Amino acid sequence: MDTIIENCKLINKIGNFYVGIKNGKIAKISKIPFEGGKKIDINGKLLLPGFIDPHVHFRDPGLTQKEDFKTGSESAANGGFTTVIDMPNTIPKTNTYKALKEKIAIADKKSIVNYELQAGWNTLEEMEKMISLNPISFKIFMDLENDETLEGIFEDLGTLKKTTSYNGLVAVHCENKAIIKKEISRLKQKEENIPIDYSYARPAKAEDESVKQAIELASANNLNLHICHLSSKKSLNLAKSNNVSYEFTPHHLLLDNSTYNTYGTMIKTNPPLREAKDKINISDIDENTIIGTDHAPHTLEDKNQGVWSSSPGIPGLETVVSLLLTQVNKGNLDLKLIPKILSKNAAKVYNLKNKGSISIGKDADFTVIDLKKEGKFNIENFKTKAKYSPFDGQEYTGEAVMTIKNGKTIMNKL
Repeated sequence: MDTIIENCKLINKIGNFYVGIKNGKIAKISKIPFEGGKKIDINGKLLLPGFIDPHVHFRDPGLTQKEDFKTGSESAANGGFTTVIDMPNTIPKTNTYKALKEKIAIADKKSIVNYELQAGWNTLEEMEKMISLNPISFKIFMDLENDETLEGIFEDLGTLKKTTSYNGLVAVHCENKAIIKKEISRLKQKEENIPIDYSYARPAKAEDESVKQAIELASANNLNLHICHLSSKKSLNLAKSNNVSYEFTPHHLLLDNSTYNTYGTMIKTNPPLREAKDKINISDIDENTIIGTDHAPHTLEDKNQGVWSSSPGIPGLETVVSLLLTQVNKGNLDLKLIPKILSKNAAKVYNLKNKGSISIGKDADFTVIDLKKEGKFNIENFKTKAKYSPFDGQEYTGEAVMTIKNGKTIMNKL
C-alpha cells in the first residue's frame, strides 16, 4: 500500500473502516486495521467518493482576470471536489480542434483536480476532428440560437454519433431565445429598470419551452440529453417524465427572485432566480438528482454594469457542500443522498467509470466530511478570484475537511 486512510465512517455502514490506496487506486477496504504505507487518520469522519462538479466555468483561456484553471481548481479542491467538467464558452470558444487541444494543455499544466472538457458545437467536419481529443460531451447554449440553427446542430450531432466514437451525450442550457427577446423588449419600455426585472426578462416559460424542444430534438436524433442548471418545476416534471438527466444549482434550490431586492445584479445568473411559485426546492432532490454549481466567476466590475449589462454568474464551488450539509443537519435532506447527488450520479451520466463510489479498483478520489463542523462563509478565505457570493457571511453546519485526488491530499482542514 502507498497510503492507508484510517478510522473512516462510510455511508450505510456500521463501525470504522480502513481504506488502502495503491498506485492511485482503491486497493483494500477493511474493518480490521492493516499495515503498509503512509497513514491518514480521519478520526471517525465520513469518507465519501470524491465529489464531481459537472458544470464549472474556469474562464481559461481568454478571461483569466475572472478565473483560471489554477484558481478554479484550487477553489474546487477547497470546496471538496476532486473532479470538474469545464464549459466551452471561453475566448476563443472551445469549439475547434486547435482550441480544445490548447485548453487541454492549459488544464494539464494548471489544474490540481481531475478535469474533463465540454466542447462547443461547430461544423460536422470540425466536430469530427474534436472527437479524437475525447471531449466529454458537447454543450449547446440554446438561448443563443434560433430554431433552424438548433435543428441543424442536433442533426449534425446525430450524424456524429453514427460515424465516430462520440457517445451522443449533449448538455444543454435551456432558455428560448425568442421569448427572452420579446420579454426584454417589453421590460425596457419601463421608465426605469430594477434588478428583479431580469428574472422576468427570462421567465420560467422560456426554460420550459426550451426543455420541451431539447427533448424532442434529442429524441429525433438519438442523442443522450442532459439539462444543465434546471430551475423550473415544470421543466423538472418534463425531464422526469422523459427520463432525461438534469442538474440543480445551489442558488436555484435555496434562493428565489426576491433575492434581487437584497443583492441587486450581483445575484444575476442565467437562468435567473425564479419566482417562488415556479422554482425548484430542496424537497425536489431525489435519488437521480445531480448537483452542478455552474461556478461562473466574474470581477466585481463585471457584476455592477446595470440590469442588462452586468455579467450573469456567481461562484459556487466553495459554498455548495456546506449549504447542502446544513440542509442535512436541518432534516431537510437525507445524508444518504449526498454521495449520489455530488458524485455517483454525475459519474454515471458522464461515463466516468472509475469514479463515483468507494470500491476496489476505483480511483482513489475521496471527500472527507465533518458533518458537525460549524462555520461562517467568508469570501476572503476562498480560492476563487470572484470576490462576491450571496452566501458570504452565512452560517453553516457541515464542511468538507479533506480532499484526496488519486490518493494524494490536495486539501486538508483537519
